[in-house]
Amino acid sequence: MTMKKEAWKSDVQAKQKKSTKGRIYFLLAVVMVYMFLAFFEPQKTLRAFIVFGKILLQVIPVLIFVIVLMAVLDYFLKPQKIKKYLGEESGIKGWIIAIAFGIISHGSVYAWFPLLKELKDQGMREGLVAAFIYNRAIKIPFIPLMIYYFGFKFFVVVTLYMIVASVIEGLLIERI
Repeated sequence: MTMKKEAWKSDVQAKQKKSTKGRIYFLLAVVMVYMFLAFFEPQKTLRAFIVFGKILLQVIPVLIFVIVLMAVLDYFLKPQKIKKYLGEESGIKGWIIAIAFGIISHGSVYAWFPLLKELKDQGMREGLVAAFIYNRAIKIPFIPLMIYYFGFKFFVVVTLYMIVASVIEGLLIERI
């Protein structure tokens, strides 16, 4: 049993090293492309950097929130609890949690990816990850506007359709 744990641990460490190398290569490739483009189109490259800076300033608060949330989850939620509420045996409770948290989550979706990956690594079902991401399209602040412009029936039908479709998509993801 101990040998299995050690083999698994070394396999995970090897994957992490490989993943880190890939990230560094990607970053270097992007920097080299920008340098190349700056040589030929300095004004457009400068505008691209300015747009990048604006996006970064918008994303930083969400990233900080997600990092703090990840730390809190790491401290309070152990893999056994995640498996209980969001794992293979979670049943309908897991779907409800994923849908609800998908609807109430805010900010850029890619800022949530690290948290979702960590939850998945701790036992969250892939279908629930998909349902969470799918339900992020339902935005609570926009509900009154949707009702105002399209009517209550439209809002109810679209929202229910999205929730049902998220479950179907999640089940398909799990099958694949």
